Amino acid sequence: MGRPNVGKSTLFNRICGRRRAIVDRRPGSTRDRNYAQVERDGRSFELVDTGGLLLATDDPLLGPASDQARAAIREATLVVLVVDGRAGLLPDDEEIARQLRRESGQVIVAVNKVEGSTDPIGEFPRLGFETLFPVSAEHAHGVGELLEEVLARLPDASAAAEGGDALPVALVGRPNVGKSSLLNRLLRAERSLVSPVPGTTRDAVDSLLELGGRRYRLVDTAGIRRVRALKESVDHVSVVQARRSLERASVALLVTDASEGIREMDATIGGYAHESGRGVVIVLNKWDLVEGAAQSQLEQQVRDELKFLAYAPIVATSAATGKGIKTLFKRIDAVAAAQTQRVNTAQLNRVIERAVRDHAPPSARAGKPVRILYCAQIGVLPPTFALTLSQRTSLHFSYRRFLENRIRQAFGFGGTPIVLKLRTRRH
Repeated sequence: MGRPNVGKSTLFNRICGRRRAIVDRRPGSTRDRNYAQVERDGRSFELVDTGGLLLATDDPLLGPASDQARAAIREATLVVLVVDGRAGLLPDDEEIARQLRRESGQVIVAVNKVEGSTDPIGEFPRLGFETLFPVSAEHAHGVGELLEEVLARLPDASAAAEGGDALPVALVGRPNVGKSSLLNRLLRAERSLVSPVPGTTRDAVDSLLELGGRRYRLVDTAGIRRVRALKESVDHVSVVQARRSLERASVALLVTDASEGIREMDATIGGYAHESGRGVVIVLNKWDLVEGAAQSQLEQQVRDELKFLAYAPIVATSAATGKGIKTLFKRIDAVAAAQTQRVNTAQLNRVIERAVRDHAPPSARAGKPVRILYCAQIGVLPPTFALTLSQRTSLHFSYRRFLENRIRQAFGFGGTPIVLKLRTRRH
């Protein structure tokens, strides 16, 4: 916690050991609360990075970011107040300290950016907190001592749920399609900052949810935009993090704006999800804004524009009214099951044999016929199959799609891509 640009996100990244928060020299780079699970010395805890607390601002984003920071104070067991040792004690630091004394039970002060300082603590004891640690988040000085104090003050959370068994679900889409609003509807809590300004969400935000005995880890991400639309360097990082979120997920919710129809960028983002091998559910959000006659046309447009996601179920939702939320979770569960589904090898080979009888593979370049000798499933997440061929060759994309469709007709695999790998029989 702290005012903008004191190094909170740098300290957050240092403790996490990886770049989770966006670090930028301009104030306000962190807008939502950014959550991470941290393990140290056999202990685990949840670390929360917040946007800077501002006493007064006309900025439509930085003001709500302060509200998010205050919400984090209410949730936290312990608050680390980060101040800037180079800038010294400022009135905003003192005002934040007064708020923390009213709203938080435990506070530690981290005096950041003290490298090379002869008096690292300076005037900061005037904030009224007993425990102060001089640190340099950028150079890792003093961070270990700070964490020792943090662990000493936290309750033993070793038995607490860490989300390791939760199904990771990423919400991805272009800016302003309602991802954060949808996440808040799923959680029934204002965990992500919602704003009509495109690109509001920059960091990925993980939220744990338990529903019907199953646990989900929902990841809200920055909207993905074309590179030429990225006017700030921090937005380039947001795009990278959004794509990384797919790597942390089993299921991707491709959130689109039903009131605007399918855009080219929706297809691009869907391609990212497909290529990453994640299960996909296509979400037509803002369905309440679509008139009846246009609804069937929109579903057909989805299938026409996103042909490569023909396997993905479509769910119409409204973050405003709650429509489709129960159906959405049913589809998420079904897609997750399909991602780990395994099929009987003998049954699989019978399906492939019938497919080959109906439509033989194209001949190789030398004119020799190509035979599929054997097929076996060799992996899941996504389901992966190895085809053993009679000779070294490739199969045309259209024939691969034909075999994939036959496998789907026989075994399902709804919502997940299928990978076909080619092998050659050893002579």
